[in-house]
Amino acid sequence: MDIFRTKSVEQSIRDTEAPEHQLRKRLTAVDLTVFGIGVIVGTGIFVLTGQVAKTMAGPAVAISFVVAGVVCGLAALCYAEFASTIPVAGSAYTFSFATLGEFPAWIIGWDLMLELALAAAVVSVGWSGYFASMLESVGVHLPAALAGDDPVVNLPAVLIVLLLTIVLAVGIKLSSRVNLTLVIVKIAVVLLVIVAGLFFVKGQNYSPFIPEPVPLPPGQGMEAPLIQVMFGITPVAFGVIGIFSAAAIVFFAFIGFDIVATASEETIHPQRDVPRGILGSLAICTALYVAVSVVVTGMQRYSELSTAAPLSDAFTAVGYPWLATIISVGAIAGLTTVVLVLLLGQTRVMFAMCRDGLLPRSLAKVSPHYGTPARLTVIIGLVTMALAGFVSFGELAELVNIGTLFAFVVVSIGVVVLRRTRPDLERAFRAPLVPVLPIVSVLACVYLMLNLPVQTWIRFVVWMAIGLVLYFAYGYWNSRAARRATHLPKADL
Repeated sequence: MDIFRTKSVEQSIRDTEAPEHQLRKRLTAVDLTVFGIGVIVGTGIFVLTGQVAKTMAGPAVAISFVVAGVVCGLAALCYAEFASTIPVAGSAYTFSFATLGEFPAWIIGWDLMLELALAAAVVSVGWSGYFASMLESVGVHLPAALAGDDPVVNLPAVLIVLLLTIVLAVGIKLSSRVNLTLVIVKIAVVLLVIVAGLFFVKGQNYSPFIPEPVPLPPGQGMEAPLIQVMFGITPVAFGVIGIFSAAAIVFFAFIGFDIVATASEETIHPQRDVPRGILGSLAICTALYVAVSVVVTGMQRYSELSTAAPLSDAFTAVGYPWLATIISVGAIAGLTTVVLVLLLGQTRVMFAMCRDGLLPRSLAKVSPHYGTPARLTVIIGLVTMALAGFVSFGELAELVNIGTLFAFVVVSIGVVVLRRTRPDLERAFRAPLVPVLPIVSVLACVYLMLNLPVQTWIRFVVWMAIGLVLYFAYGYWNSRAARRATHLPKADL
């Protein structure tokens, strides 16, 4: 029973040439960079900056963003090497299939479903809250049953997923144009916050830049971080340790740059443009996060910052409440692009798994008219609509975090493996300091995973167990790699 059979890089690329499974190449480095910014810049920049500054790091939250950006950068370099070497849809799933084997690839693909589909639904619920709040500001009140804290069905969340599903099904270029428009809006708002906020910065708000450390009460039961349960390490707010504890939290504001790799098959010059898109979007977003955190902690003392809407409330505190409305518009635009790109990533990962036979191959057919996997896009859209409309998530959102970090770990290991097994491959981009850099990336990601609650780990293990059952019940027996290994006629492949 060979569950570690690999799919060669050459075979992965040949599979993209089958007419019925061939995606159209329409994207450039600019498109990919905008996709990356679109998914990274969301509620993190509008909410997380103030929350973490107030509770964990003080003005030194800017350093926390730099630390988190460096950790993401380590994984990003590994993604860039893989994506330029294997420009095929599927991101970490495809990379794992070429290096670690079919079963690890299935595990990471199943993990990515958890990350992307759940994240898209969670963010759409957040979008609904901002949208309802904006309508209320102009006198339009949605019924609590449709958009309240505990609605019967979250109608705005369902409708935004429906709209974006249609955009994705119609074509990748249309998706990139919609994304570009919304990214321009939210980046303009972010720059407005930075420039306007500079006029209200007070030097005394930065003192002390690194507040004195304060021990936090240890977590209880299943809510305790795994690192506390395993090693007895309890969290600390503020101080130098607080900066790194805060980095573990703000790291999740960077989640999404890896999705750029899922669009490599639809990129005109993937070997050159995918690394640029991944690293460029991450660099731009890191700079924006640091700038916003410096400005907001300079406008208002960190201990007085709002945790619900720190940016808009900071402008209200200095006498400019009208800017709060503009910031809300930016937040809505920001969340829209996040949902769009998450749905795109989920579709492309499942497309690759279906094309390999681990899921029904009929779902991987590309629409001859739109050049997208329209059927699969609609199915994923319907599932996400159901999740967004009827499921209450709460702490399930933490599953997105552990799923992302697990993918980072696998990709970092995969770079080292592929360097040793296929040193002959042409690599348009090579991650520096291999194997040291991937090892550091793995250690950094594992540390952040250990800071997640025990209950998140249990839910993650349960999801993976479901994936194991599905793989051995269907995927293993229908895998195209298995059929190649038994030398079936080409028509059956």
